[in-house]
Amino acid sequence: MLKKISVTFLSSLILLSSQAFAVEVDEIIHNYFENTGGNAAWAKLKGIKMSLQGSQGPMKFPMEIVQLKDGRTYSQFSIQGKTLKQNVYDGTTVWGTNMMTMKAEKQSAETIANTKLNDNDFPSDLFDYKKKGYKAELLGTEQMDGSDVFKVRLTKEQMMVDGKKVDSVVYYYFDTESFVALVMENEVKQGQGKGMVMQTKFSDYEEIDGLYFPMSMSQSQKGGQQFFSMQIEKIVLNPKIPDTQFSFPAK
Repeated sequence: MLKKISVTFLSSLILLSSQAFAVEVDEIIHNYFENTGGNAAWAKLKGIKMSLQGSQGPMKFPMEIVQLKDGRTYSQFSIQGKTLKQNVYDGTTVWGTNMMTMKAEKQSAETIANTKLNDNDFPSDLFDYKKKGYKAELLGTEQMDGSDVFKVRLTKEQMMVDGKKVDSVVYYYFDTESFVALVMENEVKQGQGKGMVMQTKFSDYEEIDGLYFPMSMSQSQKGGQQFFSMQIEKIVLNPKIPDTQFSFPAK
């Protein structure tokens, strides 16, 4: 009898502990959006247009990134007098400029299917994550670049890689005092960098029409040197973007 009571008591403690952990995760994510403008304001956002300066090694170039609530997106940049587009998604097709031929090319059916998974991730995959069927877990606290941070793992829908379903996991690191996101990490699943853990750092948060955005971002392989950075110069909320900006160009 004593053994049964002990097991039951232990099970109850584990259940209470896991529930407390879940509440803490929700509190972190809730506070993140509240402290950067408010959950209600983020829910009303229809789109974002960012004008920025990209840097890769000694090369610098102007960029424009657009993300809309319906999932459509594109990245546009200018190099040596030529304007190119990458990661363009019009709701049906994903395409970009081939850097060798300088012509627009559609991506594979697998890439399109994986892109469609992100249709509901605006303004962030963390926003309303439970409604999307995602799972968030608090892994604890640690130090990063001199700041105490919460480490949160977000598990999303599985994606397709070479015809097989693989897990899609993102790690976020939030400042323990302000709850602002400082770092995001994810494993590269395809291409030359397959298997590498990419780390994106966010800094210099500024207010734009009541919402706060990081104006500086940098990317590196985890534990390695920075290879790409972006300095945002202007952000326009709810921009009016012509449909032609997303359309695959006619031959």
